[in-house]
Amino acid sequence: MKNLLKLHEAIVIALLSNDERKLNFEQIGNFINERNLFPNRKGGISLEKQVMLRSTKSKGRYHYLFEQLDEYTIQLRNLI
Repeated sequence: MKNLLKLHEAIVIALLSNDERKLNFEQIGNFINERNLFPNRKGGISLEKQVMLRSTKSKGRYHYLFEQLDEYTIQLRNLI
């Protein structure tokens, strides 16, 4: 089965599901797993760790989407 979404898109959907638009990495990973939004992963890295890497690292590629609030929590940036 091919992933229909990219990981950063699945993260956005998870954050949009929360009224405050913020969640910790574990909550995001659980949301994505429960809904099977990103079933095919490589590298043996936990989904929680992949979410953290994609949303806070990735050489700043997704900085326009996510804002890190603390060590474990991100929120969706206000794009308006």
